[in-house]
Amino acid sequence: MTTAMFARVTFYPSLFYNVFMERVSARRWYDRIDENLILGALPFRYMVPELIKKENIKGVVSMNEDYELWFLSNNAEQWKKVGVNFLQLPTTDIFESPSQSKLENGVSFINSFLPKDSKIKELTPYHELNDNNAIGTVYVHCKAGRTRSATLVGCYLMMKNKWSPEQAVEHMRNKRPHILLHSAQWNALRLFHKDNINKEKT
Repeated sequence: MTTAMFARVTFYPSLFYNVFMERVSARRWYDRIDENLILGALPFRYMVPELIKKENIKGVVSMNEDYELWFLSNNAEQWKKVGVNFLQLPTTDIFESPSQSKLENGVSFINSFLPKDSKIKELTPYHELNDNNAIGTVYVHCKAGRTRSATLVGCYLMMKNKWSPEQAVEHMRNKRPHILLHSAQWNALRLFHKDNINKEKT
């Protein structure tokens, strides 16, 4: 069985396991990482009004593949109807890490929603958004908000705060203790740090 097929077969069982764990443990469906970013699990459609009203969601980044969004979560058109910008960076679950180009696009997208005095100055605005886009929170998710999306959020934290991969992961774990990064995700974080943060110091 290929990794992509394994991810498909295990998607719904593992999603329902996440729902169960949120109900019987201290896990939360999503957690605020800083004033402009939330890291979370798949946002079900019934959650959308609360996310917009309570959390001031202006942008969403999904690390999910298309089939993961079909029945339970909004796609780009559905987010657009409620005034939320959407970026999909599809990455196979469990074994794969987002590519460096996807991580760079994701950080640039998030940066477009930061207040002017908080923007990462080394980045140009995301190519499909203008610099006057509404300021607010970006919800970054995959299926469980533990691995694929945590990799992107780690890159954002490193870029924004000039942190090491270890500092970024420690911060995320303080906010969302059940994040889970494997060697592929750590390698992606270290490569992103080498190419984007270390480069600035030389």
